[in-house]
Amino acid sequence: MSWSMHEDAVIKLCLSLVVGIVIGLEREMKKKPLGLKTTIIIAVSSCLLTVVSIEASYIYAKEYSRPMDPLRLAAQIVSGVGFLGAGAILRRSNDVISGLTTAAVIWGAAGVGIAIGAGFYIEAITAMILMISTMEVIAPLLKKFGPSSLRQIEMKVRLRIPEQVDVGEIFHTVREHQIDIRSVKIKDVVKESTCQVDIFVNVAQDRFPSEVYKDLRSIPGIQSVEIELLD
Repeated sequence: MSWSMHEDAVIKLCLSLVVGIVIGLEREMKKKPLGLKTTIIIAVSSCLLTVVSIEASYIYAKEYSRPMDPLRLAAQIVSGVGFLGAGAILRRSNDVISGLTTAAVIWGAAGVGIAIGAGFYIEAITAMILMISTMEVIAPLLKKFGPSSLRQIEMKVRLRIPEQVDVGEIFHTVREHQIDIRSVKIKDVVKESTCQVDIFVNVAQDRFPSEVYKDLRSIPGIQSVEIELLD
């Protein structure tokens, strides 16, 4: 490799570093599993492997006197980052799946790194801007001005109800408080002569958990209330 080619590779690596920082900051500020250091390593490593893959194909093609795929090594990056993405996806105890956006960001950071390594600077920067805009601008706008279903937040509610109380009547009263019940799980607690009711509900995004707790606690027949706000 000539000195100019080394300079070009260094520029690509530095640009991928900047892109990794920008993408990582968005996840870091939201306290997500994917942090700043991870996105930097993904972007820079993807860029490096792409540069090596392209340059090596030309260097060794002359030696072996046959054409080589310049992106053979880079092609393995996409499948490789799948392991990182799978590690970011979590199934919590309440059966809620989280981390899908983080997994997508991992894949996107690798894609941007590959694009920079292949010399597609404008395309890489554009992709980065679109990714950040989607997470920081478009998604909040949809939640504010989109359909009502997008302007709601999800909560998990656990109720303790005496066994002699009509659970169906409790649900009817809950709905009167503008609480949309999405799913229900009921379990008997024999030792306490009560039933435990786990429900996933949707409420307006401007309602605080404390307000929902107060509304539920005021319903006659509900012995105790436990609320968890879901991401």
